[in-house]
Amino acid sequence: MGRYSRRVKTASLILAPAVLLSALGCAGLQLRTIKMAQQKPSNVAVYFKVQTNSSEPVGGLTADRFRIYEDGQLVSQYESKQTILNPEVAAAHFTLLLVDMSGSVTESGAVDTLMQAASTFTGHVEKQQKIGIYAFDGSADLYPIVPFTDQPGSTKAGVAQLGSFKPKDPSTNLNGAVVKALDQLDAALGRAQQPMKFGTLVVFTDGTDRANRVPAAEMEQHVREKPFDVFAIGLGAEIKQPQLEAIGKSGTAMAVDRNAIVKAFDEVGAKVEGRTKSYYLLSYCSPSRAGKHAVRIEAVLKDAKGGEQTGSVESDFDATGFAPGCDPNAPPSFDVTRGDLLAPPPPKVPPPPPPEQAKPKETKKESKPAHKPPAPAPKPPPETPAEPSPAPAPAVAPEPAPPPPAASKPDFNP
Repeated sequence: MGRYSRRVKTASLILAPAVLLSALGCAGLQLRTIKMAQQKPSNVAVYFKVQTNSSEPVGGLTADRFRIYEDGQLVSQYESKQTILNPEVAAAHFTLLLVDMSGSVTESGAVDTLMQAASTFTGHVEKQQKIGIYAFDGSADLYPIVPFTDQPGSTKAGVAQLGSFKPKDPSTNLNGAVVKALDQLDAALGRAQQPMKFGTLVVFTDGTDRANRVPAAEMEQHVREKPFDVFAIGLGAEIKQPQLEAIGKSGTAMAVDRNAIVKAFDEVGAKVEGRTKSYYLLSYCSPSRAGKHAVRIEAVLKDAKGGEQTGSVESDFDATGFAPGCDPNAPPSFDVTRGDLLAPPPPKVPPPPPPEQAKPKETKKESKPAHKPPAPAPKPPPETPAEPSPAPAPAVAPEPAPPPPAASKPDFNP
């Protein structure tokens, strides 16, 4: 808990860049490009993440804290009109809070404290993200407490519903709940209109899985495969740190008793908030009017004494057809449908060949029956038995005459 606490203390400083800089010394910054877009008349936009070399998120940077270079030359801020757009126009950030409401929680007298903790958590996150709150007990299904919403204050009413929650099954279906929560988060993001989508799952539990509906290995595999941040908050001595870490791949927090629940939720909430604020959508008007160019965006973090931390990221763009009249506030058109972190794998090319090979095989089969007509030619043998009878022969003889012309038809086909 001490290690996690130190991380959160750093994250809580993201609104005070100068303080953050002095606390971290000259560690430098890391920028990671998420997506880049260009569009006429001369708009260039880059969506990226800023963090320190120790992976702590850096938020609160304004547009003037970034320097833009094209082909190594600094672009004037007045010429580029660079601005930070609201990331919501390009990216959707959803957080699902999964709360253990099994009998061990509802009957322990910890619900009131849990409600307070949940309110503290949503206070951190709801300003930047859509939040959904779901509960679980020993049943196979989840209980929706608050559907995903981006309206501040709406979660408070939902959190209050936890006070009257009565479990249908007092057992704990922890593994199954985590799997279903991840699927629910994925489905909710799938309905978002933004091209890029990021999800976070925060799990609170006071014990291990007792229902045995889903094996632990299956749950852990689901956590690894889903491209979401997953945090876990544990309460009491029943759940051990290794078990909590198997769920919380992005971070964990332990509360030894119910009095520490609020603090644990506050720590995780600050961590989620910090990560969200570390994403930036920088838009500017390029002075280039033709050709391909390299753009480098440099973030600058200054302290009160004038010291700086910097970091940069590079991208390429094509200015062919660029012209004046750019509005940097125009929403960028990123060419993705599910976002970089959730993009489905590209369709495999091998499948098309098989059907093509199947067709020639069919044609061969069709050609075989085409050559079968010669087989009917052997029908004349039946005519020979008719020949022994002299009387009916004259009547039957004219009928066999037609077969010869039929035999001539295949001769015309070639």
